[in-house]
Amino acid sequence: MTPTVFIDGEAGTTGLQIRDRLAGRTDLQIVSIDPSKRKDPEARAELLNAADAVVLCLPDAASKEAVSLITSSKVKVIDASTAYRVASGWTYGFPEMDADQRAAIRSSSRVSNPGCYPTGFIALMRPLVSAGLIPEDYPVTVNAISGYSGGGKGLIEEFETPPTSGTQDAFRPYGLTLVHKHLAEMQSYSGISHPPVFAPSVGRFAQGMIVEVPLHLWALNDKPKPGDLRDSLAKAYDREAFISVASASECERLQQARAGAGGYVPELDPESLKNTNQMNLYVFGNVERQQVRLVAVLDNLGKGASGAAVQSLNLMLGLPESEGL
Repeated sequence: MTPTVFIDGEAGTTGLQIRDRLAGRTDLQIVSIDPSKRKDPEARAELLNAADAVVLCLPDAASKEAVSLITSSKVKVIDASTAYRVASGWTYGFPEMDADQRAAIRSSSRVSNPGCYPTGFIALMRPLVSAGLIPEDYPVTVNAISGYSGGGKGLIEEFETPPTSGTQDAFRPYGLTLVHKHLAEMQSYSGISHPPVFAPSVGRFAQGMIVEVPLHLWALNDKPKPGDLRDSLAKAYDREAFISVASASECERLQQARAGAGGYVPELDPESLKNTNQMNLYVFGNVERQQVRLVAVLDNLGKGASGAAVQSLNLMLGLPESEGL
């Protein structure tokens, strides 16, 4: 029997992207609520309990309300909000995170979809912490820039309104209070014992993201070389379809191309992977200075949101993991 999927919040940015990725598939069926009944608790509860799988694309409070309406033990839930990302009883929806995570998602009925920034950060950090190359208590900084679509309809409207009446910003740093909703999952799933100093920003482009972690290698316990970090990342993701680690020669080529500020380097364009579920990782190092810049490039609405949700949905429903991706 074809499994049914209800996207609660399908009119939002992430919901629309998930629906687009599922459109035309014959191995599942999307069910929708009558637009006039979107705020009707009884109508929502009926669909939430009738579907085989539910994807919640809602603000935190609304997601918690939706979960409270689900009484059927047969319904599988993916929540795209931050409400359950570090909650007990919920599985983190990052299949590539470690060797057991894919199996955990397959067997789970409650999966929390990772945040976009944490996806890049955890992908870079977790293998290195697990390998002992970065101590758990090391003070970590992460710098990142995202397309404005990550801010939802309000930020999209602000950036896409003509400059005379909309925002004038080309680049907008935020989170200046050093408090951010992603910090809990960044700490919890990367393996570090303290929250990182997180410096997020928004650029004047719709989709895409670069997440960067600079490190002083001389301050690490065993003073690893850049190649040690790259080899550890390559080993962690060597069989993954959606995560690629650039070779040493590729990183060297890009380093030389970007020794200065001139010249277009498509691989390091934050928009280069938009509308995909791919994530590319790079290790740019200087052996003499014993420093590296770890870089992740991904689509904040792809691997950072809707693509990840579809990947987990496929696993939970026993379908091919890459279907629709």
